[in-house]
Amino acid sequence: MKMVPKMLSPLVKEWAPEAFVISFKLETDPLILIEKSRQALEKYRHQVVVANILESRRTAVVIVTKDSQTPLSLSDEEVARGMEIEEKIVSYLQGQHTAFMEKRV
Repeated sequence: MKMVPKMLSPLVKEWAPEAFVISFKLETDPLILIEKSRQALEKYRHQVVVANILESRRTAVVIVTKDSQTPLSLSDEEVARGMEIEEKIVSYLQGQHTAFMEKRV
């Protein structure tokens, strides 16, 4: 395996400075998850981090912005029905994107 360059910084600064940019943060330690997510927001100046813990990554995330952190999770019933966490992530982020775009107009 080889290290690859981080592309988030040039994406936000040079290629699409006015875009609604989302990144993902996966950690094994829940005690550092939010802090690392906020550090990414500060460093890259984008809008949202979808943060999750390795062991619960398929059922729970936290949507982190500069002003908020919103947990999203699947209930046992939703898991039993075969729902995936991505459905909740996409639904939530659609609303965030709409609000972002309305501020731009």
